[in-house]
Amino acid sequence: ASLIRMNTVSEIVDMIRSIPCPDSKATVQFYDSWAENYDKDISLLRYRTHLSAIEFLTEHFSGSREEAVVLDVGCGTGLVAKLMNEEGFKHFTGVDGSQGMLDKAKERGLYHCLKKALLGSDLLPVEKNAFDVVIAAGSLGCNYIPVRGVGEFCQAAKPGGLVCISLGHHTEKRQQEFKVNLEQKLQLMEKEGLWREVGIKQFECYMLNTHAEAPRDSEELPSIPGTCYLYQKC
Repeated sequence: ASLIRMNTVSEIVDMIRSIPCPDSKATVQFYDSWAENYDKDISLLRYRTHLSAIEFLTEHFSGSREEAVVLDVGCGTGLVAKLMNEEGFKHFTGVDGSQGMLDKAKERGLYHCLKKALLGSDLLPVEKNAFDVVIAAGSLGCNYIPVRGVGEFCQAAKPGGLVCISLGHHTEKRQQEFKVNLEQKLQLMEKEGLWREVGIKQFECYMLNTHAEAPRDSEELPSIPGTCYLYQKC
């Protein structure tokens, strides 16, 4: 039997840099084509945002994990559901723009419902006031879910439900601007009484910096830090 060839870090970096911008449909096509090798490849990139987000979320979740209904926004191949299931959560709905990613998530057998939507163009296709937890681990950013999407996250949560968002500190200027705009939106929603801040936590490694100088065989890219934002709906 032939073995599936694993990409090298430099090859993965080249793939990511090839995504046209700011074309969200091209981004979806890219993830459709990446779905089969995605889990293996991101482990090489030391992608840790889902681990950090779930750790921070579970520290502050006080309800019944077995009964909690979770919305996984930008669910990808289902890594968040896999890890949350290991922490005792059982009920998951996933939303993603890539059918290839949704097909891989379905294989995990953890989601009660999987829906395709390109957030930013499409509305979040779920009921309002329906979820105990809404988590978006690494799914916001340029070419991904726009800042205005967090309003829909809040609408989807039950009163008292938690909304957890993680974001990498990417080094490109437009990503830095995105982070500023996101934090302004989060603070504005708190002032409007839509939710309250539970906590904000910095973590050291979000993933390797794919926009740094391309690595040589003997070198590793530097990592970028990230932030988890946790809010409770009023």
